[in-house]
Amino acid sequence: MDIQGVVTEGFEPVRDAFVRNFEVLGDRGAAVAVYRDGRKVVDLWGGTKDADGTEPRPPWMADTAQIVRSATKGVAAAVPLLLHQRGLLDLDAPVGSYWPEFKAGGKDRTLVRDVLAHRAGVPALDRGLTAAEAADGVSGPRAVAAQQPFWQPGTEHGYHAQTYSWLLSELVLRATGRTVGGILAEEIAEPLGLDFWIGLPESEAHRVGRVAPVDPPSSAGTLKTRPRRNVSEAYADPDSLTRRAFAAIDPLPDENDPAYRAAELPASAGIGTARALARFYAATIGVVEDGARIFTPATTASAGKELSAGPDRVLVVNTRFGPGYMLHGPASPLLSPASFGHPGRGGSLAFADPEAGIGFGYVTNAHAQSVTADPRAQALVRALRSAL
Repeated sequence: MDIQGVVTEGFEPVRDAFVRNFEVLGDRGAAVAVYRDGRKVVDLWGGTKDADGTEPRPPWMADTAQIVRSATKGVAAAVPLLLHQRGLLDLDAPVGSYWPEFKAGGKDRTLVRDVLAHRAGVPALDRGLTAAEAADGVSGPRAVAAQQPFWQPGTEHGYHAQTYSWLLSELVLRATGRTVGGILAEEIAEPLGLDFWIGLPESEAHRVGRVAPVDPPSSAGTLKTRPRRNVSEAYADPDSLTRRAFAAIDPLPDENDPAYRAAELPASAGIGTARALARFYAATIGVVEDGARIFTPATTASAGKELSAGPDRVLVVNTRFGPGYMLHGPASPLLSPASFGHPGRGGSLAFADPEAGIGFGYVTNAHAQSVTADPRAQALVRALRSAL
């Protein structure tokens, strides 16, 4: 495997793990990047730009970007936290104070903080939306506003896999008159020089590779993920809240469709590079190389503050969430208990660790069956931990 990029002395274990991901764990095209104390120390890529298609497939280049699925949520969460930091969004206010229609069905006491921490009670819809409806900016918000909650908002938590898109988008729109993707582009990505988009511009479409589902190779051996029986049953049961949450867009969208990639869906359709993700998270915890940062120290502290913990009504495992970020735990191991970030179903992972001064990003075009703890991402995290 021809691996491109650079590794600062001392971080060679990350490169070794990255190579092994191709040789043993079935990666086809991927990139990993790490910032430490605001400085880039790992920037690697390899394999092919497209996970599928006829040979020879084009190589993954330095600027290749990919859809990162739910790793998008962590980047999108910076928008409401930045608005809160500026006094433009109150996390303890009822959602209905910004979005009156959301009060329907007994959701009038749902707080903005509940939305960010997956406590809003609407992880699924009575009727799944088509991909076109999901992307039109109207049908999704209307559906979640009308939806009867599955539990009393604020009392329990369950992963809002798809509905998070419409909850966050409409909340930000009502509070500011602007979109999540627009604020991200103008006030975070452009100042920091991040190749990351929620709503891919047509001018950047040529950089994005094709994703595809893959099965772990036989060489992965015992590293192949084997979910517990109750988890497997939840995903297999079409009537379970688990299946219904992931089927809020039904049928599942074609993630290689240009229309889907251009949609502003902050739960699932962000597109970017590993380098951008690592730099983004580095800027949430401190100053990066050119002096830029996103959060004040107080906002950084709030990003890693636990708001939800324990049994997850959707993922059927114990999870921990802060305001928009998944926190370190058995279901989603990050670098340390101080870490906050978000995995993407199928492989991608990005997070910050304020204690270690780390910003980490991994993206792949080979989507495995993992939801929160992909073996390839975990191998990289273990290697990074050993290098610190």
